[in-house]
Amino acid sequence: QLAESGGGLVQPGGSLRLSCVASGFTWEYYAIGWFRQAPGKEREGVSCISTTGDSTHYAPSVKGRFTISRDNPKTTVYLQMDNLKPEDTATYICAAYPECHGTSYVFTVDDYWGQGTQVTVSS
Repeated sequence: QLAESGGGLVQPGGSLRLSCVASGFTWEYYAIGWFRQAPGKEREGVSCISTTGDSTHYAPSVKGRFTISRDNPKTTVYLQMDNLKPEDTATYICAAYPECHGTSYVFTVDDYWGQGTQVTVSS
């Protein structure tokens, strides 16, 4: 399973750090992606980190503002979000799957998804 935390309400220009904690599967064999979905919009890939953490990917809309990292001993992936904008408002969901395909999700039966954490950027 995957469990996200760290969401909340923040003013524009503020920061949040999301966490995605894994349990119940062989964590180190999976890449981890962050996705977001706003009401009425399609799910969007935000970032992805490889199994070793050596390779990271970002959507153009967040590049330079968001940083993904992983702590394998703690089975945790973080998404540091800085300079947040109102358009970043969404439910953020983490997922584990065999490898990154940029920030896109490619269907596989070997994946795990969290329930999501809400991020609201508003003054």
